[in-house]
Amino acid sequence: MNTPAAKNQNNYVLRTVEERGVRFIQLWFTDILGTPKSFSITPAELEDALEEGMTFDGSSIDGFSRVQESDVSALPDPKTFQILPFQKGNSELARIFCDIYNLDGTPFEGCPRHVLKRTLTKAHDLNYNFFASPELEYFYFANQDPTKPPKPLDNGSYFELTVADLSSDLRKRTVLALEEIGIPVEYAQHEDAPSQHEIDLRYTDALTMADTIMTVRLVIKEVAHENGVFASFMPKPLEGVQGSGMHTHFSLFQDDKNIFHDQNADKYLSETARYFIAGLLYHAHEITAITNQWVNSYKRLVSGYEAPIHISWAHNNRSALVRVPVIKETHPESTRIEYRAPDPACNPYLCFAVILAAGLDGIKNNIELPQETTYNLFELNGKELLKAGIRPLPLTLEAALAEMEKSELVAATLGDHVFEWFLRNKYDEWNQYSRHVTNYELTRYLPTL
Repeated sequence: MNTPAAKNQNNYVLRTVEERGVRFIQLWFTDILGTPKSFSITPAELEDALEEGMTFDGSSIDGFSRVQESDVSALPDPKTFQILPFQKGNSELARIFCDIYNLDGTPFEGCPRHVLKRTLTKAHDLNYNFFASPELEYFYFANQDPTKPPKPLDNGSYFELTVADLSSDLRKRTVLALEEIGIPVEYAQHEDAPSQHEIDLRYTDALTMADTIMTVRLVIKEVAHENGVFASFMPKPLEGVQGSGMHTHFSLFQDDKNIFHDQNADKYLSETARYFIAGLLYHAHEITAITNQWVNSYKRLVSGYEAPIHISWAHNNRSALVRVPVIKETHPESTRIEYRAPDPACNPYLCFAVILAAGLDGIKNNIELPQETTYNLFELNGKELLKAGIRPLPLTLEAALAEMEKSELVAATLGDHVFEWFLRNKYDEWNQYSRHVTNYELTRYLPTL
């Protein structure tokens, strides 16, 4: 933190706080599941925090430290400093993301941001820069009482243009709030299900985008809360309609050149891109517990609602797990792949880390890309899929965890601390869910059995 560049960044933060009259600075980080955590400091503490970090009790954060080794340090990353579009009293409020360190200065193994940074370092060592552009889907509801069915705010459908309804107004306000703090939005629209909306973020490097996703989720919820309603990123909150995904577009650059693009290749898809896709498909079943980490995630990954359930790829087939969008010949830099499994409730740091690791493994080992899927997978039965050599994604969280547990790639990417804790926590979630008697069972069985 003593380099001239770091000092300049710190000075910019300190100067901005003073000039804008910021009275509180929130230090943000996440636990292993991606739950946002924060504590606030005043400007008087900010300079010391930027230089030395702020110590706190890690044993109070689920999945962080054991009691006997509890203290860790939150070191702010000055590049992530932003004035938030909300005020605290009459003063402005700022936030800054932190990396978590042990008190001896070594990276804390339970910090998800470190997991992604470690994987990005491996890519940087190969002269790769990894970029991401997610499409966040979510719902607005009039209530958040878990004892009552969620009540949508509108009955709109895909791309529907509505007049002065609350949910569309909330989406517009959210986009303006994001633009105000420097988060560029590429598209915003109504999605297919009632009261379901989507905000697409303009691509940037994967670490910045993971931080951005955490910020966007909070802004969406805060704008809804200010207007007396509730926004949810639950993957499948309503029966009979599609769930919320986070289809994410990825690309690799090398020396400012998009190496997924090859002007002379079939449909301009480079050999490197083909290896990357092959790595994703090869490891897809192993990383699904990370990209889809909740019991409810697998209520979305079912046939009939456009969510991917088969491990396959295609250029313009939305039933495939990996899609390669068609690009304009005049924009080779836009060549990218779209991974369609993640949902918006995932931990974006871990999600991006395992996706990158899987793709890099494909490049490293020259994994052969299977044949492109040119037909609608949802129309094939089990025998036809088996004959075509197309495997399904895990059908439940338990099945996904079993695949993850066997994965050397996921274990190496996450590190022992995160890997072991994540499995313990998620198996516990599955066991609790398995013991729960649902309304479906009561309605179906109680009157007749």
